Amino acid sequence: MFEYQTIYNAYTALIAGLITSVHCVAMCGPLSCAFAPTREKDASPQLVLTAYHLAKLFSYAVVGTLAGAFGSVIIRTVEDSWLNYLPWILVLFFLVVAFRADRFFPKPKWLGGLYRRLTARFMRLQKPVAAAAIGLASPLLPCGPLYMIFGLALFSGSALKGAEFAIGFGLGTLPLLWLAQSQFMRVQLRVTPGTLIRIQRGVALVAALVVAWRLRTTLGIEGAEDWVCHPF
Repeated sequence: MFEYQTIYNAYTALIAGLITSVHCVAMCGPLSCAFAPTREKDASPQLVLTAYHLAKLFSYAVVGTLAGAFGSVIIRTVEDSWLNYLPWILVLFFLVVAFRADRFFPKPKWLGGLYRRLTARFMRLQKPVAAAAIGLASPLLPCGPLYMIFGLALFSGSALKGAEFAIGFGLGTLPLLWLAQSQFMRVQLRVTPGTLIRIQRGVALVAALVVAWRLRTTLGIEGAEDWVCHPF
């Protein structure tokens, strides 16, 4: 029987994070760069970025843990045969990113307002503390892909796997966003938001096709490995 957790795991979430990080840079880059020190004597830039990303990963882990714990109760009531189809939600996620359908998802306005108010208060703090506080508030961002990932964590199977899934996604968003935060002006000049979005959509579409191919056996479609590896 196909084990859905061979696809539905932190590694796939990491890929989702890498793809979505393009969205983070294009849409949220200026916001996440707001706490960056303008002078070296204000604070170490690397310390500020480390505080932000560690706090963000922690907040993702908390939300993922809660989602996984709640979702595990639902999964226990579902027949095993239905669990095979859960990873197709990941295919849907990548397709949503590829075709930018997340633009049409309703986003709680009160969460965005709360995030802005908290950010305004945090900016009065010392830079490392402000960065950590803003990182902790990251789950409040009005971000369609982020909400989808937290929703997907519901079906991870347990609180621990939910945390792993959310952390995997957070780690995937880290490299490109860190680069954008540390070299914001240089990246902004060399790569336009439109180019980043096109890259994101292309990679997301490829990821959707790869995951769908991996899941083909859940639909009763025989694999091609026999005639690929043993043509005669």
